[in-house]
Amino acid sequence: MPGKTHAYGEDPSQFGELHLPQGTAKGVVVVIHGGFWKSAYDLSLGRPLAASLAADGWVAWNLEYRRVGPARSGGGGGAPATLDDVAAGIDELAELDVDTSTVLALGHSAGGHLAAFAASRGRFDRWAAKVPLTGVVSQAGVLDLRAAYDDGLGSGAVEAFLGHPPGPDDAPADPMQQVPLDVPVVCIHGTGDDIVPISQSEQYVAHATAAGASAELVAVDGDHFTLIDAGSAAWTRTLAILNDLR
Repeated sequence: MPGKTHAYGEDPSQFGELHLPQGTAKGVVVVIHGGFWKSAYDLSLGRPLAASLAADGWVAWNLEYRRVGPARSGGGGGAPATLDDVAAGIDELAELDVDTSTVLALGHSAGGHLAAFAASRGRFDRWAAKVPLTGVVSQAGVLDLRAAYDDGLGSGAVEAFLGHPPGPDDAPADPMQQVPLDVPVVCIHGTGDDIVPISQSEQYVAHATAAGASAELVAVDGDHFTLIDAGSAAWTRTLAILNDLR
């Protein structure tokens, strides 16, 4: 079921759904859906996860954002508009009646990219953070834009998102180029994923740890979508990871 809707901007895609737990919350988890940044996919992908998080004692902020495609169908996004929205959507938590001392970002696929971006956004004046993240969980995240482009992930999704092939000027949007982050990152990835290969997480974690960051790879059985199945063992593992990051 959807949570209570709160807008963080005037565009129809600039809103989130807030799911509240009973009793004192463990913290906030920002749920960022995937879909290769495309308008064909929306935050309905995150609703089962948000409901499960609230049942587990978390405030869940299921975030929508402008995606790539026609504006009338939820598009009008891509870099930098999508990044602007994720930054503004997380900062909207400051206007809601929630404790923001613990704020974790949980992102699947392209949402994993956006979750990692959100942890570095405070480095840039454009996205100066009112509500900083305290940790990131990337679920089969697209964490290396250059490698994703070279591998043709999402049928050219990286070029469509950026508006051009990735290059040095895209460093603010590329998690691989932003390591080391100041917060821990856990990358959970299915060993049978044929949509976003586990090499995306493996290479990110190797690069991040070599740079002195706190980063960990958790490989689980399953494919790309097992991670967002709220009835799966992979999701149970994800809940445990989030609790460890409190």
